[in-house]
Amino acid sequence: MPALYVMIPAALLIVAIAIYIFFWAVDSGQYDDLDGPAHSILFDDQDPNHQAAVDEASGQPPTDPAKPTNKAPPHA
Repeated sequence: MPALYVMIPAALLIVAIAIYIFFWAVDSGQYDDLDGPAHSILFDDQDPNHQAAVDEASGQPPTDPAKPTNKAPPHA
């Protein structure tokens, strides 16, 4: 029975700390964008070799990846 006098306040303290951490995370924006990281993995970064593969498949001569073009990215 004397252990309950220590365990109950310790459990309440742990719950209070967990609730504080949860509300801190919500207020700091940790849960603002849950879908963005999951969808961003589906889109590749701009890869200069990607355009060369597209040109090769269409039969056009390959473009120089070092030369800038004014084309918009395919997913923009």
